[in-house]
Amino acid sequence: MKVRIEIDSNIEEDEIIIRCKELTKSIQKIEETIQQENQIINFTFYKDNTEYYIPLNSILFFETSGNEINAHTSNEIYEVKYKLYELEEILPINFIRVSKSTILNVDYIFSIEKNLTASSIVQFNKTHKQVYVSRNYYKKLKERINERRNSYEKR
Repeated sequence: MKVRIEIDSNIEEDEIIIRCKELTKSIQKIEETIQQENQIINFTFYKDNTEYYIPLNSILFFETSGNEINAHTSNEIYEVKYKLYELEEILPINFIRVSKSTILNVDYIFSIEKNLTASSIVQFNKTHKQVYVSRNYYKKLKERINERRNSYEKR
C-alpha cells in the first residue's frame, strides 16, 4: 500500500481520498479511524462558562442528568449540547448505549458485575465512577466488547 501526502496551503478544507482496487477490511478500518478523528476535533464540552476541547477518547461515559447530558472523564463532569440519541448516532464505535440514560466507552471498562434479575454494574479503570447496564442492553455490550477485543488482537 502506498501513502502519499500533498501539502497545499491554498485549499480551504482538508480532503482525504483513498484509491483502492477493492474495499478490504484494512481500508474500511482506515476510513473509520479518519472519521473518528474528525469527530474528536469538532466536539465541545462545557463546564460553567467555559468551553473545553478535550479528546473524545478520554470520555468514560455520557449520561442524562435532569434535562442535561453530561460527559464523564475519570475525574471531571462536562455538559454537552446534544441529546443522547444524537450522540448515539455520531459517536465512534467504541461508544455504546447501555441503558435509556447512558452511553459508555467500552475501551475503559474494567469489570462488569453481572446481575441476572436487575441491572449489571460496569466499573471503569482508575476511577470510582460506575454505570448500570440494563438487561436489554447487556448482550449488545458483551458483543461490542468482544468485537473490540478481536480487532485489537488482529493488529
